[in-house]
Amino acid sequence: MSLPARQSRTISSARRRPWVLRFVLVLFLGLAVAVIWVSNLWLTDRFTASVRNRSELRLALYSGSIVSEIQRNAVVPLLLSRDPVLIRALDNAEFTTTSQRLISYGDEIASASLVLLSREGRVVAATDRARIGEQRATEQYFIQALRAPDTVFTTSERETGAFDFTFSRRIEAEGRLVGVILVEVDLSRLEERWRGTAEAVFVSDSEGRIILTTEPRWRGRTEAEAVALEPPPSAIERAIDATGDWAFGDPGPYFFGDATIRLESRIPFRGWRLTSYTAYASVRERVNSVLALEIMGFALLLAGAFYVLSRRARLQTAVLARESAELRRLNARLQREIAERQRVEKTLEEAEQSLAQSQKLAALGEMSAAVSHELNQPLAAMKTYLAGAKLLLQRKRPEEAASSFQRIDDLIERMGAITRQLKSYARKGEQAFAPVDLRDALSGALTMMEPQLRTMTVQIDQSLPRRPVMIMVDRLRLEQVIINLLRNALDAMKEDETRALDLIIAEGDEAVLTVRDSGKGIDDLEALFEPFYTTKAAGDGVGLGLAISSSIVADFGGRLTARNGETCGAVFELRLPVLRPKTAAAE
Repeated sequence: MSLPARQSRTISSARRRPWVLRFVLVLFLGLAVAVIWVSNLWLTDRFTASVRNRSELRLALYSGSIVSEIQRNAVVPLLLSRDPVLIRALDNAEFTTTSQRLISYGDEIASASLVLLSREGRVVAATDRARIGEQRATEQYFIQALRAPDTVFTTSERETGAFDFTFSRRIEAEGRLVGVILVEVDLSRLEERWRGTAEAVFVSDSEGRIILTTEPRWRGRTEAEAVALEPPPSAIERAIDATGDWAFGDPGPYFFGDATIRLESRIPFRGWRLTSYTAYASVRERVNSVLALEIMGFALLLAGAFYVLSRRARLQTAVLARESAELRRLNARLQREIAERQRVEKTLEEAEQSLAQSQKLAALGEMSAAVSHELNQPLAAMKTYLAGAKLLLQRKRPEEAASSFQRIDDLIERMGAITRQLKSYARKGEQAFAPVDLRDALSGALTMMEPQLRTMTVQIDQSLPRRPVMIMVDRLRLEQVIINLLRNALDAMKEDETRALDLIIAEGDEAVLTVRDSGKGIDDLEALFEPFYTTKAAGDGVGLGLAISSSIVADFGGRLTARNGETCGAVFELRLPVLRPKTAAAE
C-alpha cells in the first residue's frame, strides 16, 4: 500500500476512533449504571423481605409475651378472692399478717404489686407497705370491681405519662361485699426488652391510644400524633442518620421507599394492636456493601481499559509521529511543485494575453488598408471642397463657401470617429465592468468592420429590439468578441459570390446575440473552441480567436455556442446575463 493511502487510512481511523471510544465508554457506563440499578432493586427487595420476615417473627413473639403475661395475671384475682385468710381478715378487720401473705403471693406470681382494699376503698394490705392507708375509693378499678361480678381489667395513666394495668375483683363473704383485691400487671419489663432492638415498638388500645412503647414520648398519643410530634430518637432517627444511601445520594427517605418498615399485629385482648417501625439500617448496609463491590469491579475494569487504550495510544502516537514527518516532507515537495505550476500557469496566462493582443493587432493591420482607403476618400473630397470654397470666396459668394466648409467639417468628424475606434480597439482591456447596451456594442463593432464589409460587399440584415438590452460587461472586450465573430463570418464567406450576414439581438432570461453567415458551415463543432484549432489555411490564423472569445464570455458569466445552419452557414450565439433593475441598483 502506498504511503498516501496508508496515511489517509490512518487519519480516517484517527478521526473515527474518538467517536468509537466515546460510544464504548457511554455504553460501558450505561451498562454499569443498569447493573447497579437492577442490583439495588433486587437486593433491596430481597433484604427487605428478609428484614420484614424477621420483624414479623419478633412481632409475633412480642404479642405472645403480652398475652402470656396478661393471662398469667388474669387468674390471680379469682384465686385471691377465694382465699379464706384474706376473707377472714377483711371480715374481722385484722390485717397484721395480710401484707406478708400478699408479698409471698407476689413473689410466686411475679406481679408488679398486690393490693387489698376494704369495701370503703382504703388500702389495708399491699406488697408495697408504703401504700397502706391510701384511699382508692374513686379509682376506676375499684368502682368497676364493685359493679362487676367478675374480674375487671383497667388501664389508667399516671401523671408521669406511664400506664398502670390492673386486674381487680370483689371479695365476698357469705354473699356480702367485704373488699376488693387488686393485681397490678408489670408490662414495663416487656418495654425494656423491646428497647434492645433497632425497632420502634408500641401497643395501642382499642381507641388507638399508645399505652406501651419503646419511645416514652409517644405514650398517651395516637400513632399520627406521636410520629408528627418527633421521630423516635433512639431507633428510627438513629437509623436515618446512620444509613445514608450513598450509592444514589438520597439520605432519606431512601431511594426505594420510606426509611422504615411498618408492621402491625392484632393482640387477642381487648382490641389491642402491636405496631413496629423497623429501620432500613441493616438493609441499606448490606445492599450498599454489595453495590460497593460492584462499583469497585466496574472501576477496575474501566481502569484496565484506560490502561490498554493509553498504551495503544502511545504506540499509535509514535507511528503517527513517523508518518507525520514523512507527510511533512511530501507536503514540502508538493508545495514546491504547486509553486512551479503556478509560475507556469502565470507565464501561460501572460502568453495568452500577448497572443490575444497580437491577434487584435493583426486584425487591426488587416483593417488598416481598408481604413486608409476610407480616409483617402474624405481627404480627396476635402481637397475638392476646399478648391471650390476658394473659388466661391473669390467670387464673393460666402454663403455657398460656408456650405463647403460645413461639408469639410463633417468629413473631418467622420475621419476622427474612424481613428478613435481604431485607437480604442488597439488598447488592452482593463476588466472595467459597467452597464452596456448590447446594441451599442454591436454598432461599435460594425463601425470597426465597416471598411471590410464594404470591400467584400456583404448584405447585412439586423434584427434589434427597440428598447436597450443592458448587460454588465467590459465593453472593449465584448467588442473584441463580436469583431472576432464578424471576421470569422467574413472569412467563411470569402469564396462565395453572394454574401449575407444576419445579426439578431433577443432578450428573455438572457441577452442573446446571434451571428449567422451564408458560408459553408463548420466541420468539427466539438473542437471549435479548443486552442490552436483553425479551419483557415496556414498563415491565415493560429486558432486562438474563438478560444479567447469563449474565455472572455465565460468571465462575463455567459457562454458562446456554435452550430451549423439548417440550410447553410454557421450560427454563433453569444448568451449573457441580462442586467435587471434590482441588479443595476445593487451595482
